[in-house]
Amino acid sequence: MQEFWFYIKLGLQHVLDINAYDHILFLTAMALPFTFKSWKNVLWLATVFTVTHCLALVFSVYEIMVVDATWIEFLIPVTILATALFNIVDVLLLKENRTIWFHMLATGFFGLVHGFGFSNYFKMMIMGEEDKLAPLLGFAGGIELSQVVIVLLVLVLAFVVQTLMNVKQRVFILVGSIVVILIILPLLYETFPF
Repeated sequence: MQEFWFYIKLGLQHVLDINAYDHILFLTAMALPFTFKSWKNVLWLATVFTVTHCLALVFSVYEIMVVDATWIEFLIPVTILATALFNIVDVLLLKENRTIWFHMLATGFFGLVHGFGFSNYFKMMIMGEEDKLAPLLGFAGGIELSQVVIVLLVLVLAFVVQTLMNVKQRVFILVGSIVVILIILPLLYETFPF
């Protein structure tokens, strides 16, 4: 059981590590269009991310699929950029009935990409372990908990800015998405594979 808690802590640290800010940026971009009223959608998105992240780890750990790390490192900021740009386009088109399907697809894709990005490190950690499932489940639990923390922080920020400071939701989404894009552009440039 102690080993299981170790992997939960590892999952928490993996997402909440400020040096690995790509996770935080993606979750921020994903949560920006939502409020506490739509918390179920955000929870679904966080769960999709966890499931696909762990699926990529399973594919890698059991050597079902191997992906070139160069492309993975580039695709991580691409998914963040795509999510932030979608937020902007969605707001500018003034869509009243927002759908979460693009967010679901982007979140699932990002989960796969980032899972493959973390897989080499994870494989080294569990090298020699006979039971690979318990570490994967513990790690998944830690990822899910940390994502809930980040998403809640974004929703609290949205509430404070939109309700207490009286900023329109559209402005909050636009400004937040632009900030995410400005932060991710250098990483996109650094990881460009050509």
